[in-house]
Amino acid sequence: MSPVVLSWANVDSEAVHSLEAFGPVSSVIGYSDLDDAVRLAARGGGSLVASVCTNDPAVARELVTGIAAHHGRVLMLNREDARSSTGHGSPVPHLVHGGPGRAGGGEELGGIRSVMHHMQRTAIQGSPNMLTAVTGVWHTGADRNFTVETEGAHPFRKSLATLRIGDAVRSELRQVTLDDITAFANSTGDTFYAHTNQEAAEANPFFPGIVAHGYLLLSWAAGLFVEPAPGPVLANYGLENLRFITPVAAGDSIRVTLTAKKITPRETDEYGEVAWDAVLTNQNDEIVATYDVLTLVEK
Repeated sequence: MSPVVLSWANVDSEAVHSLEAFGPVSSVIGYSDLDDAVRLAARGGGSLVASVCTNDPAVARELVTGIAAHHGRVLMLNREDARSSTGHGSPVPHLVHGGPGRAGGGEELGGIRSVMHHMQRTAIQGSPNMLTAVTGVWHTGADRNFTVETEGAHPFRKSLATLRIGDAVRSELRQVTLDDITAFANSTGDTFYAHTNQEAAEANPFFPGIVAHGYLLLSWAAGLFVEPAPGPVLANYGLENLRFITPVAAGDSIRVTLTAKKITPRETDEYGEVAWDAVLTNQNDEIVATYDVLTLVEK
């Protein structure tokens, strides 16, 4: 059949909202304002997709937040993307969505997410040592093997074949001085008042006075845990989950404990990925910062 476009004098007609005509059939209904448009969209009782066509961000926000509860996917089109848009469906493999209400109430599946729905998911509980043993990922509180003391070797000297989850190194303390903080501020240009102005820093509810830059401490931590000679560790390619917790003032000291957290071999490469749990503590054993260091290590 040829495409059909229907117009409706009564926008609240039950038929236009309750009957879904599959095929080249569209209905055009008007609305008085954005609230009315949201109300009419909700009359459908749940839909898989909707399109919002506007070049006004405020209008888009009001419409999308208003109709989102009634649609599994909303496509926004404006003059910036209308020509290049691939339409509905292109993000399906990576977005969680599904049609509520009359659209089925489930969610569309794509990519690895669809595989997960056919697998069993089980929660496990236990001590840090048991969780580490079962998952193959080191958990905070589990035993560490300080290899310098037990094996006479820094964990960075161990290849992927000999490195084990829980292998660790703990540095000596290094004291932070006001000159260190000032030099870092001047060399980086980070002269934020917490690092340069004692009176202003003391007025801040989070700081006792001038404190060290978090990134100064991270730089020092790398120097404290690294084993500099050429060896199995090929590169540091980033860090994740960084949190600064306790400020470090001039006169405080820091040390770092680095623990092999997760080992991921690469089947087709001569190296693998190792994530290290890094914990900075001060002279009182208070946690200063936590993060994961990501490295590439030879097999």
